[in-house]
Amino acid sequence: MAAGILYVVATPIGNLADLSARAIETLRGIDAICAEDTRHSRPLLAHHRIERPLIALHEHNESEIAGKLVARMLAGENLALISDAGTPLVSDPGYRLVRTAREAGVRVSPLPGACAAIAALSVAGLASDRFAFEGFLPAKPAARRARLAQLASESRTLVFYESSHRIEEMLADARVAFGDARAAVLARELTKLFETVLDGDLATLHARVIADADQRKGEFVVIVAGVGDDTDARLIEGRRVYAKLCEHLAPSQAARVAAELTGASRKALYGGETE
Repeated sequence: MAAGILYVVATPIGNLADLSARAIETLRGIDAICAEDTRHSRPLLAHHRIERPLIALHEHNESEIAGKLVARMLAGENLALISDAGTPLVSDPGYRLVRTAREAGVRVSPLPGACAAIAALSVAGLASDRFAFEGFLPAKPAARRARLAQLASESRTLVFYESSHRIEEMLADARVAFGDARAAVLARELTKLFETVLDGDLATLHARVIADADQRKGEFVVIVAGVGDDTDARLIEGRRVYAKLCEHLAPSQAARVAAELTGASRKALYGGETE
């Protein structure tokens, strides 16, 4: 008996009509659907009259059941993998199942569709020829700030996911790491009723989120422009070094040493100005 197939199926990120005709046909014809949260997936499947058995597959049980699911496919069953929203494996569970299936010789076939990161990037108006997807930043403030500091000199456009209860803090930390003037876009509730896409510099976006409670609700994609030129790169590195030196030196002295080490303007570091 020939082995079955694992279909990796993208689902809508908000608008139920974004599930493709091919995805609907495939999901109606397979043996079972692996879903991150079966309670979340049932309304989508019911809307499209897809009546197949559901199997819960999430970060807490994926390692345990991946082998059992592959055994079913080796026995001839066709299975599908979906996430709560968007393309599976993009900040979602599933890679262990895909890896186990491929190692066993099971065919893994993608059915492409919605992805919040790509949807946001397509309407951001920022450089999209080269970008780095960072997903969710660490929840703990110290780890989040450290990660942003590591990305401060990145020349590619940066794409982040963020939750409603951390968006304000994330933007505040991004201002420190990248500077107030860095261009950015805040995409909220894409394809849903209250979709908004705000653009401006980080200081402006942060202020809008603070001022409007509605802009702190929902699911977010934050896109930050990369470093534009060598001058920007020196200034960003200078700010990073200056912040560390200020833990041990007076600000004026820290600015002088940071400027000497990085080539950034001492005035821009100590006076908070950009040239």
